[in-house]
Amino acid sequence: MTANMKALSGTEKSQNRILKFWNSMRNQQMIVTVTFLLIPLGLLFLFTYLPFFKMVEFSFYDMKYIGERKWVGLQNYIDVFTRKDCFDALKLSLYYMAGSVVQLSLALLFAVLLTENTKCRNFFRGALYFPCLVGGIAVGFIFKFFFTHGFILDSILMCFGADLEMLPFWLKDTNINNWVLVAVSVWRYMGQNMVLFIGALASVDSTMYEAAEIDGANAWQKFWYITFPSIRTIIILNLILAVSGSLSSFEMPYVITGGGFGTSTYFVLTDHLAHTNQKVGLASAMSVILLMLILLVTGVQKLAEKKLNQH
Repeated sequence: MTANMKALSGTEKSQNRILKFWNSMRNQQMIVTVTFLLIPLGLLFLFTYLPFFKMVEFSFYDMKYIGERKWVGLQNYIDVFTRKDCFDALKLSLYYMAGSVVQLSLALLFAVLLTENTKCRNFFRGALYFPCLVGGIAVGFIFKFFFTHGFILDSILMCFGADLEMLPFWLKDTNINNWVLVAVSVWRYMGQNMVLFIGALASVDSTMYEAAEIDGANAWQKFWYITFPSIRTIIILNLILAVSGSLSSFEMPYVITGGGFGTSTYFVLTDHLAHTNQKVGLASAMSVILLMLILLVTGVQKLAEKKLNQH
């Protein structure tokens, strides 16, 4: 009987401790916080980190989605830099990197112009940002018909006296088709960079411009000595986003040309190797290398930003 009473007394004490723990506001907050953290972290691990680790594992195998796997070690990584199609696709990123420089320059130019008291500036801001709101697939189909030989662009040029037989095949001519696709990408993403620049320019202290005007500074001097240093962080951010995007260009070449006629970018080729040729191991290695390149470029740009801030 005494043993039973002691057991009941111990149970009551345990229940009281649990109730005291549960009734504590701080402990309730901790439980809710942990619960709400575990769910998103679990989903993040399940749908992001776990697939990434499996992709890294697949990169060491010669395999298809279904079937036998064969361990090949680093051979897939060697193939990325020795296969002509892989290396050519990687070199195409240089076109998009050049386009990103033009894209950022135009975005900064329009941002500076549209922060002034320009007439209808809200209309022009909306018009320049509008392409970002259109889906990439839709933009691809629009420009696919726009640049097709004998269609919209050629019809416009013929209105100005151009001969259709003398006009190039915009999407098939390997001398110009990649520049055409780069121009489409610049048109689509420039508004996004412009909006970020406009937000940064709005935070620049206007009294600095007033003091510069009193000292007789011209527009270029105000931009170079006031505007540029004030928004340098946003410029670096936009540069990182633009370069990362140029390395992973996919939508425009995939939709407009299907990667044909020498327009297959690194991402388009990766998709083709993985889903058409069933070279899952090689495609996984290409994806890992792409991630390393993006991290490398980001690291270099961060170091450059730190050096600039020191000076």
